[in-house]
Amino acid sequence: MSRHWPLPIIIACIGISFSACVPEQAPVADNGPRFSVRFDEQLTDEQQDGRLLLMLAKGDSAEPRFRIANSADTQLIFGMNVSNWQAGGEVLVDKTAIGFPLSDLSAVPPGKYYVQALLNRYKDFNLSNGVTVSLPPDQGEGQQWKSKPGNFYSTPVEIDIIAGNSDPVEVVLDQVIAPIEPPADTQYIKHIRMRSDLLSEFWGEDMFVGAHILLPEGFDENPDARYPLMIFHGHFPADFGDFRPAPPDPDLEPEYSARFDVEGYNIIQQQEAHDFYKQWTSDDFPRFIVIEIQHPTPYYDDSYAVNSASQGPYGDALTYELIPYIEEKFRGIGEGWARFTYGGSTGGWEAMAVQVFYPDEYNGAFIGCPDPIDFRAYMTIDIYADQNAYWYDSEFQKLPRPAHRDTFGNVHSSQYQYNRLEAVLGDKSRSGQQYDIWEATYSPMGEDGYPVRLWDKETGAIDHEVAKYWKENFDLTHILKRDWETLGPKLEGKLNIYVGDMDNYYLNNAVYLAEEFLESTTEPYYGGEVDYGDRAEHCWNGDQENGNHISRLRYNTMYLPKITERLKKTAPDNATLINWFE
Repeated sequence: MSRHWPLPIIIACIGISFSACVPEQAPVADNGPRFSVRFDEQLTDEQQDGRLLLMLAKGDSAEPRFRIANSADTQLIFGMNVSNWQAGGEVLVDKTAIGFPLSDLSAVPPGKYYVQALLNRYKDFNLSNGVTVSLPPDQGEGQQWKSKPGNFYSTPVEIDIIAGNSDPVEVVLDQVIAPIEPPADTQYIKHIRMRSDLLSEFWGEDMFVGAHILLPEGFDENPDARYPLMIFHGHFPADFGDFRPAPPDPDLEPEYSARFDVEGYNIIQQQEAHDFYKQWTSDDFPRFIVIEIQHPTPYYDDSYAVNSASQGPYGDALTYELIPYIEEKFRGIGEGWARFTYGGSTGGWEAMAVQVFYPDEYNGAFIGCPDPIDFRAYMTIDIYADQNAYWYDSEFQKLPRPAHRDTFGNVHSSQYQYNRLEAVLGDKSRSGQQYDIWEATYSPMGEDGYPVRLWDKETGAIDHEVAKYWKENFDLTHILKRDWETLGPKLEGKLNIYVGDMDNYYLNNAVYLAEEFLESTTEPYYGGEVDYGDRAEHCWNGDQENGNHISRLRYNTMYLPKITERLKKTAPDNATLINWFE
């Protein structure tokens, strides 16, 4: 799900088009400011394709690119495509560029702003089916447009926007985001990156997947030992997190977490990471391997770990290429009974999906606050019955569908607003954001090589033919119902789902529907568990004793008691599990 936690925002929607659904604003009497943007010849002499983003921010001089979010305090952003842009050539950004949260530049009130521009650079991929698509390749950052190495950007400059002044403001992209230094190996944490034959064939060029690997205590001292594998799914990890051999930094200045309303949360994080290290290296702690997978695509920070029409066979690449490679290199047991998968939000959906699509390859999924696992509750949308994703069906009213709430039920943002920001960041599902990656994963590929839209990005009108494709291929609850006769015996005891009943993104609604089916199963009974956190927000993951600010830091230990019991029941009699059951 979303990487960020939106703050309250006022919704003032009066029509069904983007231009008619904008925050209340002061009227202006002209077509708004214009900007003449070019990139410095010293950056490159090659023509550029991509998404040109222009940002305006009030207040302090902090870079506007870091002040854009689906929140009440977001600043302004406007986007347009560029193609074959010559070094030194000027591109005019005016009211034809679409904006967020204002509709376009003509809606910008006069005043002082800091202006900054950024080019999210695209490249061509010549797919194996003969289609060419232009997309932003990942550069080791996990598809973050504002920090992607190689992207061009300008230094923020303060300007004064004056009503009636149509003279273009000159903006020069004269800087490039530097490459990312890869993390170094340590005694316990190793890093791998491997070329995937399956993905390279699909994309028409070398494509790589990787992982951060936490090795058990005594790994080098026990060269004949083989270990179970724990696969932690989630968004693109820069390195293995929540593991710290050193105690908390005594000079660390405490920082307040607005998300959790906790003072000194940075100190808590370091202490939890150090406590995990002490557990991990203790004499009686179970010995196993933990991996965090890196599988960014040109559409998002990860692939959703399944095969899809527009992204290729990532499910097969991870299950049949990457994981066996890791197990061979680091002495994993290498059999389905010794693999467990878990994660939260995006990682929760992935943990469930790989268990369902590869039922023999994994022995249990621990599914925290999953993205929608039943598309009848695609957050606040039933993609099969509803007509519009942005508006409730009504003859006489335009009632916006909510997308984010707090624990008291206060609505902070709408489905329209999330999609509007995506539309500014990129067309053809190229924003690198949440709804676009769902389309890139779940939709069929269009004739142009890009994912087919589930709904019209401008109006929200749902394409029910596309919804049927989603249902048969990626609606996990529907697939379980449809195939339970064959899937049920392979999934017995393996599905465990946890979600807060006030999940900010309404993800609990889909879990209710999934639970309804799972509890009705008899041949066999599903044999797992579904649990809810009372008034718990995103991303509650099953811990009834601690707040989410603590439990989210304990993923690598919180499911161990359940995994231990499952291993005792299902491990072959001749299995050797070093220190697991002590």
